[in-house]
Formats: sequence, C-alpha cells, structure tokens
Amino acid sequence: MGVSGSGKTTVAQLLAKDLGWVFAEADEFHPRANIAKMENGHPLTDDDRWPWLGAIRDWASERSDAGEDAVVTCSALKRSYRDLLRGSRARVRFVHLDGPPELLAQRIGGRTGHFMPSSLLGSQLDTLEPLGTDEDGVVVSVDQSPQDCARAAARALGL
Repeated sequence: MGVSGSGKTTVAQLLAKDLGWVFAEADEFHPRANIAKMENGHPLTDDDRWPWLGAIRDWASERSDAGEDAVVTCSALKRSYRDLLRGSRARVRFVHLDGPPELLAQRIGGRTGHFMPSSLLGSQLDTLEPLGTDEDGVVVSVDQSPQDCARAAARALGL
C-alpha cells in the first residue's frame, strides 16, 4: 500500500517472485471510468473506489480458496479501504511503502505510460491514513533500492 510513486508495483513484483506467489496489479481492477477520471486529473471519490476495492477483495478470496498465496498492489490509503480488503477470506497483511513527498513526486514525474498524473499526489497524501498499531502490517521506507524494500518487507512480515 501507499501513494502513487512509492514503488508498489516494483516492490510487489519482487516480493511475489522471491516468495513464489501469485501477483496482481490493482490498477487492472479499475473500471475504465476510474482510469479516465484520473487521466483527466480528477481524484477518485470513495464511491469510485468501493467497487474497485471489492473486486480486489474478491480476487484475494478466490486465490485463498484455490490455496494460493498472493501479493497485490493497492494504494489502500484509508483505514476504511483496508477494512474492506480485510473482508477477504484470505489473511490480508499490508506493507506500507512510505517516503518523502519530494521523492514520490520525482518518481511520478520520471515515469511514462501511467495514467496517474503527479498533480494528484497531494490529494493522495491528504487522504493517506497510516497503518494503525492494531492493523496487520508493516511500514517500509522507500529510500532504499526496490530489492532492499522487498527484503525488508519479507523480513518484517516473517516470510
């Protein structure tokens, strides 16, 4: 979990590969209307996000029912979003990739082929509710290489 530019996809792919788990990119669960909204520089509302989060939750349940462990990227910015995801039949744990806004903005500005403009970073940071001490998850700083982030996440989660 984390805001745009935190390295969710890169770190999750590395973690899934290292663990031999299934990987999914949450952006692939967005309906076209959500993507169009973000491409046009408009932040998503909770009403936009609920069906998307429900699809991710259901996918995680299906993986669990099939006996598969999985890693899925998801911004999961609010506790209420994480609560919905925890409604999965799978055990859901979070890795919050956290970093300074300047670094995140630099990363967003340097990537190509992604629908999320850097102008929406501020709205994501304003929305972000850090993991609570009672939530099953860890915080990993992104001021290190993606490989080190993946290793730090695996260690912190006891994997």
